[in-house]
Amino acid sequence: MSRFFRSAAQVFVALILVTGLTAGAHAQDDGKRLRTEPLTVQGTGQTHSFTVEVAVTAPERSRGLMFREEMAADHGMLFIFEQEGDRYFWMKNTPLPLDIIYIDAAGKIVSIAADTTPFSEQTIPSAAPAKYVLELNAGTSAELGIGVGDTVSSESMTGG
Repeated sequence: MSRFFRSAAQVFVALILVTGLTAGAHAQDDGKRLRTEPLTVQGTGQTHSFTVEVAVTAPERSRGLMFREEMAADHGMLFIFEQEGDRYFWMKNTPLPLDIIYIDAAGKIVSIAADTTPFSEQTIPSAAPAKYVLELNAGTSAELGIGVGDTVSSESMTGG
């Protein structure tokens, strides 16, 4: 094999490797962060505050917290749907264990899927129609006493 073809082949292999590594990094975290806002959960005499990323579009909701390996204890992600309805989430490509909190159009928590399993493709349904879904680090709901019937509010939920 001539020196030219050997060099061209090496460049080609290197290009494939770099492209693959770049694509992998892009798949893990494309660097695009969603808009954030404060969110509160009001329970029996207790108010808990979080900073949430807001997922409004279908692509934002589809990506969710996939590929994220960590999240601050007082952070989460709020998914907003156009209408209230049955919701089904899963943990595919999500290394973080999460509490998935389903919230109706009035801001009331209707069900909580606590301590979900990372990377699971099992669907996690809401127990009742929900317009919003809040994801927090696993165990947060139990630790703070967040439960069904508590109310959730944020600027996006009130139309602000």
